[in-house]
Amino acid sequence: MVDDVPLERPRPRLPTLALLVGRVTTIKLAYWSALTVLEVGLGLWVGPFDERFRVSVGVAVLLTLGACAWAARSARAADARVGGLERSIPTVATTFVVASVVASPASLPLLIVERQRSLEGCFPAVCHWEAIWWWVAALAVGTILIPLVFAVRMRGPAPART
Repeated sequence: MVDDVPLERPRPRLPTLALLVGRVTTIKLAYWSALTVLEVGLGLWVGPFDERFRVSVGVAVLLTLGACAWAARSARAADARVGGLERSIPTVATTFVVASVVASPASLPLLIVERQRSLEGCFPAVCHWEAIWWWVAALAVGTILIPLVFAVRMRGPAPART
């Protein structure tokens, strides 16, 4: 009967949203953890700030590309229990909410490290603003770019059955 056909697509179920949150959060936490470990490790390097900063930016670009590739792959990967993630307004909104609320505090240790880098050689004033701007760029990548890649790569909605 026609009366039994729903007019709207069903909203994502809790297991689907849990899968989405888990995937996006894992990618973002891994991204910021890797950047933080990199920066702490570069702090052990005795070279001048300019040399370390170039290496830092280069490795961060590689980590960003890796995180975006991971996000693109994870968005399409099917889960044995839940299935695949379909792109819809609730799932895309959840992707960005998770990005800004759940995982963004993980960028704070990186901020602390970069704040220290910005003071090298000129304490108490900031003389290396590029370190602070680098953290802002990493925050934007984690909060906007990685979730955007994830959202764009999710499967499109299945065609409606008639």
